[in-house]
Order: sequence, then structure tokens, then C-alpha cells
Amino acid sequence: MKAVRLNELGGPEKLHVEDIPDPKPAPGEILVNIKRAALNRRDVFITQGLYPGIELPKTLGSDGCGTVAAHGDGAKGPPAGARVVIDPTMNWGDDGRVWKREGGVLGMPRDGTFAEYVTVPAANVYPAPEHLSDEEAAAIPLAGLTAYRACFSRGELSSDDVVLVTGVGGGVQTFVLLYVKACGAKAIVTSGSDEKLARAKTMGADVCINYKTTENWSKAVREASSGGPTLVIDSAGGETLSKAIDIARYGGRVVVYGGTTGDAKIRPFSIFWKQLDIRGTSMGSPEDFQHMLRFFSKHKLRPAVDEVLPMREIAQAAARVAGYNQFGKVVLAVTS
Repeated sequence: MKAVRLNELGGPEKLHVEDIPDPKPAPGEILVNIKRAALNRRDVFITQGLYPGIELPKTLGSDGCGTVAAHGDGAKGPPAGARVVIDPTMNWGDDGRVWKREGGVLGMPRDGTFAEYVTVPAANVYPAPEHLSDEEAAAIPLAGLTAYRACFSRGELSSDDVVLVTGVGGGVQTFVLLYVKACGAKAIVTSGSDEKLARAKTMGADVCINYKTTENWSKAVREASSGGPTLVIDSAGGETLSKAIDIARYGGRVVVYGGTTGDAKIRPFSIFWKQLDIRGTSMGSPEDFQHMLRFFSKHKLRPAVDEVLPMREIAQAAARVAGYNQFGKVVLAVTS
């Protein structure tokens, strides 16, 4: 079969399509014929050596939509030919509050979805939402799951909230915006790109603020939220997180799932005086994944797909993600 392989570190340009042997499902596993696979920033970080436990050579990719090709001995799940999506969280464990330290994510160290076929535990295979195209279904798993847990399991999102979504445009944050509006809450989004803010507006964002051209973006957020957001969903860290904590409303929640701009200098006064809850989150449990798929089907949600590229253009696709140029998810067309 054809697969995208990473044989050495050095950035997205080190990703190449190669012919490798077809995988065979072990007992309890399902073999999936991948139709579409989506990129994540995690894939870029791996090519740059910025991820723990890297093993090479490897097939990357955490997100995929395809059809069931075969079952290993004892495997239960969707029948052969069924259209499915894959939960990329491996070995979450029995505690819904936090995953096991030995848990992981599909695509490193286990071979991932940037291939014509992939084997995964049967418990990680679910029917794809019927109203979504293959591209849209492939865009959901990792980013949609991370956003769902951040919003609901950790953030306790409700229709009464005023939500600050920092850095809208990246994969996870576009899902956060999608969920916020599906719940009927107010969404305030920030970005350094007017183009991305315009896209966010079409998705229902109530207030759009360019943090590069607005003299004091945090003050603008406070004013637009009538005293500060009740819920903040942030992946930037750094100064963005510091300001978000400072402007959060009394009794508010701040959920953090990343730190792309580095460590944050936090004023304890803002936390204890306003009795804020600061909550960390990453990926999601099997229950989170199931609830997310049901939420998509119930509300007939459609994720933001930035671009669909053929698998042979994997280096260009990864470079687009690396440059923070996309709005939503970049997807690979693996097989027809």
C-alpha cells in the first residue's frame, strides 16, 4: 500500500509517500481502508522533533475516515464495508477524569492514518456521522474531541455563557466556536488575521477582535462581554493566557489545552480574588468521543475544512499547517 512516511527529522519536507506492506489486523483489531485523513499540528511537531517518544520510520496521522476492510480474531464493531471514523486516543484507561500515563495518540508511536490502510483497536472504530462527507468526517476526531472535552467535560459550557475563543482559525478553536454557537452561547473570538475573523463571523461568532490591530484587545473583550467572559478556551498560553485570566469574569472558568506561545506569567490575585477555576485538558475519553459524535449528529454540525489535497502533496499540506495559514482542517485525499 501507499503511505506517508517520516524516515528522518527535519520538518514537513521530510514527509514522503512510499510503498510499504499492507498491515494485518491482530486479534481485537479492525483494518480500515482510509479514504480521507486530516492533519494536526502534532504531525508538524513530530517532523520537527518537538514531540516525546519519537520512533522512526513511522506513518503519521491521527484522523481518518474510511471503510471497514477486515476484522481481526474476536474483534467486534462496525461490519465490513461500513463507513467509519477513528478515535485517535489510545489506551485512555478506566478513569474518565484523566488518561493513563502510558496512553497515547494514533500516529506516534503506532502507525497512523496517512496510509491506504491502518489497523486500530476495535473499540476505537465508530460509525461516521451520516450527514458528513468523508472530508468533513475525517476532520473531526482529534481536534473535535479536544474541543469537546474542553468545552463540555471540563468547561461546563452552557447557553448562559459568554465565551472567549482565543486564536480562532486553528483546528481545535474552530470546533470550539462550532460548539459554543450550537449551544446558543455568545462567542467572542480573537485572531491576528482579518480573513480568519471574517470566516469566524460566517460560523456565527458574535464579536471578532484582531489582537494585532486593536490597541488593547483584552480591554475590548472585557467591554464586549459586559465585564469579562464567563468561560475562556485557550491554547496559546503566554501573554494571551495571562490577559485572559485578568479579564475573566468573577467565578469564571479558564480551560487550557495548549501553550504554543510559551509559558504564562500569571497574577495570583486575579485567580483567588475572582475565585476563578483554571482547568487543564487534553484529548478526551471514549465517552467524550461518543458524546461528540452524537452532538454532531443531533445538531447536524459541519466542521470547517480549509483545503483538501492529494496525498502526494503531503509536504505542502503540512507546511500550510506549520505556517498557521489554514482556517479549520487541512485534509488529505488518500484513496477514492
